Amino acid sequence: MSGQNKVSGVVLAGGLARRMQHRDKGLILFGDRPLVSYALAALAPLAQTLLISANRNQEQYRGFGYRVISDANPTFDGPLAGILAALQAAPAQILLTAPCDSPFVRTEHFQKLLDALHGSTADIAVAFDGERLHPVFAAIRTPLQADLQDYLLRGERKLQVWFRRHAMVEVDFGTVPEVFANINSPAELEALQLRGGLGRVASPDSEPS
Repeated sequence: MSGQNKVSGVVLAGGLARRMQHRDKGLILFGDRPLVSYALAALAPLAQTLLISANRNQEQYRGFGYRVISDANPTFDGPLAGILAALQAAPAQILLTAPCDSPFVRTEHFQKLLDALHGSTADIAVAFDGERLHPVFAAIRTPLQADLQDYLLRGERKLQVWFRRHAMVEVDFGTVPEVFANINSPAELEALQLRGGLGRVASPDSEPS
């Protein structure tokens, strides 16, 4: 890739994980691997620069071999704060985003987001499962960082509201909605482990908590 087709990626692991009893979700084992490693593996073939957004346990995250960034404020302001930090740090014109707690997403799914963005005049390509958006799975043009910074400075936090301020294309994953299954609580983690990783356990709100 060259020029504006270069891609950066970020795994969002900066939440407080209240429903996970404040455990750092990205470092929890799923199978025999930390949850964050699944998103890293899916993004790595596409991203020339890969980042981890983490607001605690930064040294442990650095052990995965990628640059670790954190939010501008230490107040855990949600996924948009992590996305802003990544947009500001990313050297490429496009940023792929992924949560740290969805172990079934694969490189082909991120490639589909990229293809949709390249094939449109949109600024954002976002995953849609046929019923709802999954806004933490997205391809975003990095020049949007100034607008996002202004949005956050006004005290706004809602990810989908910010997305809809811009030209956006919904990318249909209706045939494979299970890839967006995410783990938000010990019960969800146990259920998915017991089912051998099968089935959909995504909560109504797919944004990291």
